[in-house]
Order: sequence, then structure tokens, then C-alpha cells
Amino acid sequence: MPQDQIQTISTSTIKVESTARITLTPSDLELLFLEYVQMGLLFPHPTPPQLTTLLNHTTSPTIIHHLKTSLHRTLRFFPTLVGRLATARSGSGDATCFFLDCGHAEGGALFVHANAFALTVADVNESSDSGPGVVPSLFPLPGARNNEGASLPLLAVQVTELADGLFVGWTVNHLVADGTAFWIFLNSWAEISRGSSSGEPISRPPILSRDQVNLDLVGVKDIFIRDQHLIAAGKSNSTPDTSSAAELSERVFRLTKEKVRKLKATANEEMPESNGKISSLQAVIALLWRAIIRCRSVPAGEETTFEIPMGARQRMSPPLPDEYFGNAVFPGVVTLDAGEISGHGLGWAAWQINRMVASASGPEKVKEFYASWAKEPKFLQFDAISTNHFILINSPRFDVYGNDFGWGPPVAARSGGGSSFDGRITVSAGLEEGSLDVEVCLLKETLSAIAEDVEFMDFVTVEN
Repeated sequence: MPQDQIQTISTSTIKVESTARITLTPSDLELLFLEYVQMGLLFPHPTPPQLTTLLNHTTSPTIIHHLKTSLHRTLRFFPTLVGRLATARSGSGDATCFFLDCGHAEGGALFVHANAFALTVADVNESSDSGPGVVPSLFPLPGARNNEGASLPLLAVQVTELADGLFVGWTVNHLVADGTAFWIFLNSWAEISRGSSSGEPISRPPILSRDQVNLDLVGVKDIFIRDQHLIAAGKSNSTPDTSSAAELSERVFRLTKEKVRKLKATANEEMPESNGKISSLQAVIALLWRAIIRCRSVPAGEETTFEIPMGARQRMSPPLPDEYFGNAVFPGVVTLDAGEISGHGLGWAAWQINRMVASASGPEKVKEFYASWAKEPKFLQFDAISTNHFILINSPRFDVYGNDFGWGPPVAARSGGGSSFDGRITVSAGLEEGSLDVEVCLLKETLSAIAEDVEFMDFVTVEN
């Protein structure tokens, strides 16, 4: 759908009062030059009885106004989302400290109301992989990067009315929160919207301060990044990507509960050693990784890498609460010879992933990452990702389909165009309990070949 077929009805800024200054950690700062994260939920339109029940509990005359006011109430608990990125210079004048200023005079979250009445829920849910499709146009702030958070909102929400439903798309600065934190925010917004919480308190109030994380793991509260590192990262970030957006395509593959069980059992039966246990996610990654390498005919001797963000909350000592509202991940990387992946079975590939996860089970890996990053900053840059390097986004643990805003759960979740690259793999829990959705962003020819791969398609169905 062309952008001009989506009509913006109104834009507004949602502000909340706060004086908080939020320190950023290495886990936040490594994301400085990435694009904002974009995710969205697709809902059928409320039935008249649902709408009456929802709006009778509020003073909101419309569902759009209800979502806006409930978002305002929710943001009072999450002031980092209405702040701005701010900086301070070191005493020597050769380094910069980045932090979140929640009381910034120009702060506030952006709320956009739009309509696309020529578009139906089915159009979004079944959008084809023949091109960019309709989904990217349903998100605000396209192309925004995290380092632009000094002038751009850290959170932007667009509610688009469809012919028979709604799409709620959000664009969030990744410096503010990782997936665990942001889905807690969405769960809280849904809780307040459907009236399950009066607003005080919400069931999972966030823990905002990050000072202790830096003090424990880095030894200082504020991290100053030398200009030489920022300049080098900025130059690298300006290098054009050789794979244009027009060459990329996305497709959602769904694994039913039964197929997930079958896949997990197969991987465990084929695992070379019996002292571990392959998880469902590890089996899914192995299945997809093998399929991509096979479809690309990657030759033996060429390396391929799968990067899996590792949660740091429960690996720290003492553990961080799940409600810690920030980024708390560190990279888990598996690099293999393409010939080994092709020459061994599913269980062997899953076992390599399992071994990497097991090796990062203690707090030592977390502390090593934080301390080494503070000494020698290295920024993630999806623009410069090498061929056959894949990165996992999201997690099946996140409560995606539990986000009932008052008229029932969503029927689909979709990623926007932010940080799209050849090798972005987004995995989330499916609509059916125990099922998984795998949203794959690859070059078009690879994605088409995977849809014809017999071993891969034996476990999945194509959603679009």
C-alpha cells in the first residue's frame, strides 16, 4: 500500500512529569547506532458489546481516545519512554557520556492516529513477500536511529484504523529497553487499558535505575566514550548497505504445537551427547540455519555465524529482577563451518547452540562483557553485517498474545522496517499455546528457496 493511502488524522505529544536521570550501561550503549525497534499488534475491530463495555468504564468517547489516555496513565510508570537522549562531556573534553533525561523540556512520547480504510486485517495478516508490503507504512518514525534520540521521541505509537480492525505499531529507541523490558511495558499498557488496574499499582512496576549495574560490573556510574570510538562508529554507520531494502523480503513461518514437539524430540534424539537437553528454540534455530545454508549452497570451508542475545538478568550475581527496565543482554555467538552444518544432522547443529548457551550460564561472562566494553567500546551495526551472519531478535518467552486491551487478544504480531537486514530472525510465541512464529528477513531468492525446502517445510506452515 502506498504511503499516500494512509491518512494521518492527528499527532500529539504525551508528557509526564519526571526528574529522573537514567545512566546507560554497556548493554544499552552498544546499540547507539542501530535503528529504532519496530513491532506491532494486529487486532480485529471490537464488536459493539465489547466497545460498549470498554468505553463505559472510562470517560473516553472513542477507542482511539481510550488508547491514548490509557497510554498516558501507563507512561507515568515508565518515564524513560518520554525522555530524551542527553550527553555530558568529560573533564578532559575528549569523551562523551550518554544518559536519558526523563524531565527534558522537549520530551514526550509521540501518539499518531491514522486510518487506512482500504486495508483489512487480512491484508496485513496475509501480506505477501513480493516486496516491502503494507506493514512498514503502519509504523511512525521510519529510519530513526538511536543516536538521534536527543531530538526525536524515544517512543512513538501509531494506531491505524483499518476497514475491520486496528493496527497498533510502536517505534522505540533501543537505548531505553530490551525486549524483556518493553514487552512488560506493553503488558502494563494492556492491563491498564482493559481496566484490570486502576493505575496504582500496576502488577509489574518497572525498576528504572541502572546505576548499580554499572557500579557492580564496570566500577563507575557514568561511562564516558572517547571521541575516537564515536567518530569511527559514525563513519562506519554512514557506509551504504550493499543489500538494499528492495532486495530484502520477510515471511512468517508458523510451527504448530505438535510440530514444535516433533522438532524438539528429533533434535534431542540426534544430539551427539546425552548430558544436555535441546530446547525448542535451539531446535528451531538449528532447523532454519541449516535450511538457509543449504538453500544458499554455502561451500565447505566458509564460516557462518548465528548470534543469540543472552539474557543477563538471571546470570548476574545477585540476579536482576525481570522488571529491570533497560537492556540486560550480552552476545552469544556460534560460528561454524558451513560444511559441518550441511554434513551433520539437525541434532548436531542444535547441540552446538546448546553448548554455547551452557558456557554462558554463570555471571563471569556478563561481567567480562560489561568490563571489556567499557574499556574498548564496540557498537553493533547491522549495516555492516557479513553474509551468512544471522541474529536472533525477540524471544518466545515474551507475552505477545496476552496483550488484550479490552476487546480480546491480537491475531498477529509484525515487525516494522527498522533494523531490517539480510539475516534478521524474529521468533515469538504463536497465537496457539505452544506454537512458535518465525519471521525471517532475507534476500528474496533465499526466502523463496527456503519455502521450497522439503526438510524445513516438513515442520512449518507459511503464514503469508
